[in-house]
Amino acid sequence: MSPRGPGRRAVVGAAAAAAAGAALAGCGDDGHEVRERRKGEKITLNFWSWVPGIENPVALWNEHHPEVRINLEKVSAVGGAQYAKMHAAVKAGDAPDLAQIEYSVVPSFLLDNALVDLSAYGGDRYRSRFVGWQWQQSVYGRSVYAIPQDSGPMGLFLRQDLFDEWRIRTPRTWAEYADAARAVRKHGAWIETFSATNGNRFAALAWQAGGRWFGTRGDTWTVAIDDAPSLRVADFWSRLVDDELIKTTPDRQNAWYKDIQTGDIVSWLGASWGDALLTGNAPDTAGKWRAASLPQWKRGENAQANWGGSTTAVFTDCTYPRDALAFAVWLNSAPEAVQLLIKGGYGFPSAVSGYSTADLEGRREFFGGQHYSRIFIEAGKAVDTSWKWGPTVDTLYQRLGDAFLEAIGDGTAFRSVLRKVQGETIEDLKDKGLKVEAGQSSASG
Repeated sequence: MSPRGPGRRAVVGAAAAAAAGAALAGCGDDGHEVRERRKGEKITLNFWSWVPGIENPVALWNEHHPEVRINLEKVSAVGGAQYAKMHAAVKAGDAPDLAQIEYSVVPSFLLDNALVDLSAYGGDRYRSRFVGWQWQQSVYGRSVYAIPQDSGPMGLFLRQDLFDEWRIRTPRTWAEYADAARAVRKHGAWIETFSATNGNRFAALAWQAGGRWFGTRGDTWTVAIDDAPSLRVADFWSRLVDDELIKTTPDRQNAWYKDIQTGDIVSWLGASWGDALLTGNAPDTAGKWRAASLPQWKRGENAQANWGGSTTAVFTDCTYPRDALAFAVWLNSAPEAVQLLIKGGYGFPSAVSGYSTADLEGRREFFGGQHYSRIFIEAGKAVDTSWKWGPTVDTLYQRLGDAFLEAIGDGTAFRSVLRKVQGETIEDLKDKGLKVEAGQSSASG
């Protein structure tokens, strides 16, 4: 079996993992030249990433590995720009040797036959170095298509000083969150913004609610973007927008940063990597923030969400995949690399060792001395690991963004967005040559 070009068969020929492994057998080669680096030979590998501070571990690698130099190119992650650039490069035969890609888009690149099967180079022997469910995000059958880097367990960042001043309790349920939103508005501020183009955050909240957007039945993909839990989430946020209790400006952009700095927005449903984002963009609010657990749909539950999470993948245009794999494993599991990534603010490590809780709390002063990493550590333990990503998720996010923007503009209920994107996603998968059917949607909900 060639390690090059089997990815599409893993997704098209068999959606289920067992069938995917069988579909890989006997696959052909794409004709790209693969080499084993000779002893003493010097090579350069091109690596695309958007991770803050990624240049530091890359520099460390280059310092100690002069024969295998990594040429880093920072790419924009705004609005999925990085993936548009990567897909275009794949089609042009000019893809980088390695790139950072999120778990959710691994299947999309497999459809393009863009990723190297790393198990052909011994990649599967590194499994024990990483969190199990995150490792499995890039495994199809017996093939490993990427090395996990991080995850994004979610929590609620809030301006504790203002919540205390206004005598607003930290919301423990979504009903209490809506009550808090009303109380915050009475003081002229906003509790949050619904960022229409944040399809990945909406997916995470649907995940927490028990949604199952993608599944498999044999060799068929099932799609249920409009399942009952996801509709519940859509209805909740739709009511907040209709009642003018939250903003609808994009988050993590200039206007939002200004609102965070001034206290016009007093909380944010973010992921573990949000500590670096808040610290770097609202330094004058240091000491005023705290982190809390996500609100629950039922009091006493412990359902959590994951927003983001990335891998380092090797593209099929890579001439030296064994060396690329060595760098990917080092970057994401070597203690010296992981600690530099933590310092840069990349998220929660996928590596199971090589760092301490203290390493995760380099920004404690900003959070008033709170051991805030414990919120995300506990959240990570309660994420439902049965969630699956399907093909064309990057397109799905674009469709969600367009539909949410349209709904906000004309006042349409958000559940209509999910119904629309459900149908579009099924058609997208069919257009890719996949077997697909509707999952357990809520047609009458």
